[in-house]
Amino acid sequence: MTLGKAQDGDRRQGGPPGHDNAILWDLEARHWTSGADSARTVTATNAVMILPYPPGILQGGQILEHMKKTTGWRTVEMRDRSQIRQGAIAVLAYRVFAEKSGSPIYEALCASTYLLDNGRWLRLSHQQTPTT
Repeated sequence: MTLGKAQDGDRRQGGPPGHDNAILWDLEARHWTSGADSARTVTATNAVMILPYPPGILQGGQILEHMKKTTGWRTVEMRDRSQIRQGAIAVLAYRVFAEKSGSPIYEALCASTYLLDNGRWLRLSHQQTPTT
């Protein structure tokens, strides 16, 4: 399924079965297509991101600084999606195909970990391994 920029929506727990799954995948799509302001609202204060070098391993404020310097992806497609949830922790894993103007399509294997904290999903970690 191809996803573009996601629309603002409720990020709180509740609703029909599968509601949290849809919220998590929407948050993940926003990670790719929205800017640093969006990332700030769903990323834990001391989150960790492991990105292709450079930039490498980023934590806390380094993540937002990096996102301010890089432009968002225009479109993103997440395939081979898998997820597991244990209590307040959810892990998403997938293959991404991301596109932005002037760049070749970026393909990577990705994983993100989220924590349900006071009814709100927060990204604790994100990791990318390029496949090309």
